[in-house]
Amino acid sequence: MNLTDRVVVVTGGAGGIGAALVRRFVAEGAAAVVVADLAADAARAVAEAVGPVAHGVGLDVTDEEQVRALVADTERRYGRIDLFCANAGVATGGGIEVDDAGWDRAWRVNVLAHVYAARAVLPAMLARGGGHLLMTCSAAGVLTAVGDAPYTATKHAAVGFAEWLAITYRDRGVKVSALCPQGVDTPMLADGLVAGHLGAKVIAASGAVLTPEQVADAVIAGLAEERFLILPHPEVADYARRRAEDPDGWQAGLRKLVRRLTT
Repeated sequence: MNLTDRVVVVTGGAGGIGAALVRRFVAEGAAAVVVADLAADAARAVAEAVGPVAHGVGLDVTDEEQVRALVADTERRYGRIDLFCANAGVATGGGIEVDDAGWDRAWRVNVLAHVYAARAVLPAMLARGGGHLLMTCSAAGVLTAVGDAPYTATKHAAVGFAEWLAITYRDRGVKVSALCPQGVDTPMLADGLVAGHLGAKVIAASGAVLTPEQVADAVIAGLAEERFLILPHPEVADYARRRAEDPDGWQAGLRKLVRRLTT
């Protein structure tokens, strides 16, 4: 996908990876970029900072009616949506002790939000015979988020859903990409480190922590090549192969890392 003159929606666009994507899409010549976030004022601030092609709105991605309304309003304003970036996500920093409300929130933000986005945008994309869905799934979706059980389970589900969409709709003109970064310098990681969450410590110790702008660079390259898996950390592909070839050895290595970080 070439971003020139494209109409793009970015959820979770008020900060971190989402805001970096917004800035990069505008720089690439997008015709319009809708910045959507639960933090409506922050979304509008990002939009105002990048110029008149951007439009900031409030959005709860776990409310399907709000997602449908956003898609309908964008299509009325700009005629179409070429690229929908379902980027919002949440972590818990906990394991089986996380209560049902925490599990439900992770499920709704990290999985159902992608379902709602697909339901809303696919009909028009299929009618036009073209479009692209970018789903931010995390390296946790192909590996494991040590220390965060809800994040691990829901990100695996998100990658599985993205793959299902890609198999089902690619031959009808709709491309799907799963963005799976590892450590990124965002508030999610920074807050986890401050709170002492094991998962954040493991991420920080596992390799390079990229800037959101570096992730945006990887997204542009991945969209241009129409790749399914976009891996800003190329080593994640090697980790995934090792995990598949020797799951017992892979788990033993992670347990060793956990022991080192917790003693």
